[in-house]
Amino acid sequence: MRTLIDFLVKYSTSMLFMLYVLLSCILLFSGNLYRESVYMTSANAVSSSVYGMAHGVTGYFNLRSINEDLQLRNAALENEVLNLKDEVARLKTLVPLDSATDARIPAARFDFVMATVINNSVNRPRNFFTINRGSTDGIAPGMGVVDQNGVVGIVNVTGRKSARIISVLNVTQRFSVKVKGTNNVGSLSWKEGNPAIAYVEELPRHVKYHVGDTIVTSGYSTTFPEGIPVGYVMGQVNTADNNFYTLKIRLASDFSELSTVRVIKDEFKTEMDSLNNFDERTEPGK
Repeated sequence: MRTLIDFLVKYSTSMLFMLYVLLSCILLFSGNLYRESVYMTSANAVSSSVYGMAHGVTGYFNLRSINEDLQLRNAALENEVLNLKDEVARLKTLVPLDSATDARIPAARFDFVMATVINNSVNRPRNFFTINRGSTDGIAPGMGVVDQNGVVGIVNVTGRKSARIISVLNVTQRFSVKVKGTNNVGSLSWKEGNPAIAYVEELPRHVKYHVGDTIVTSGYSTTFPEGIPVGYVMGQVNTADNNFYTLKIRLASDFSELSTVRVIKDEFKTEMDSLNNFDERTEPGK
C-alpha cells in the first residue's frame, strides 16, 4: 500500500497533466462540428496511410497468384486467337464460300499447357531448361514452348511429371521464322555469348525490312503456329553470300527470367508429321 501511495505522489504531476489534456480534447471537440470534422479528417488520413502500407505488404505476397491468374487468362486468349486464325484459313479455302455453311466445324486445333520453369541455364553453348509438367499432362517431344513474350524452346525429353526443353539459346537448334508481313522464310539460330541476341539467316536479298520489325514463326512446322513473336530486327549483318543476308535480332523473351511458360499442343501434329515422313518410310530398304 505504501508503495502505491509513493507511486501516485511521485507521478501525480504527470497524471494530472494527462487528465487536463484529455479533458481539453473532450471540451475542444465535443459539440463543435467543425473541430470534430477536422479531427476525423486527420484521423482518417493517418488510418488510410496505415491501411495503404498494410495493403502494399499483403499485395506483394499475392503477386505470384495474381501473375499466375493473368498468365492463365493470357494463355486462354492466345489459344482462342490461334484457333480463330486456323479456322479463318480453313474457311478461305472453301469454294464456293457458301459451302462453309455446310462444313462441319472442327474441334479446336491448338491448346496450351501451363508450366513452371524449375531449372534453367543461359551461359552454355547448349542450354536447356526444365518444367514441372510431363507425359501425364500430355507433354510430348517436339512440342513448342512459349512464354508471355514469345518463343523460348522445344520439348526435348519428357518424364511423367517433368520435361526438358531445348532452349532457343542452343547452338544446335534452328527455328523456321520470317519477317512479319512477308512470306519469305529464314532460319533463326543463336551463336553463343549474349543471351539476348540471335540471328536470322538465309533470307532472300529482295525481302524488305526495317529496324524494329518483328520476327515471327513461319508456321511451316507443327511445332509452332504461324505468327508467334521471336524477336525484333536490330540490323543487317554482312555476309559473303550474294543471294541471302543475315539479320541480327533482339530476342523477345528474357531467358534469364523465365518463370511461367506454355507448351503448345497441336491436335494435327501426329497426322501432319506422319505425312511429312511418308516418303522416308516408303523408300526401298527402309
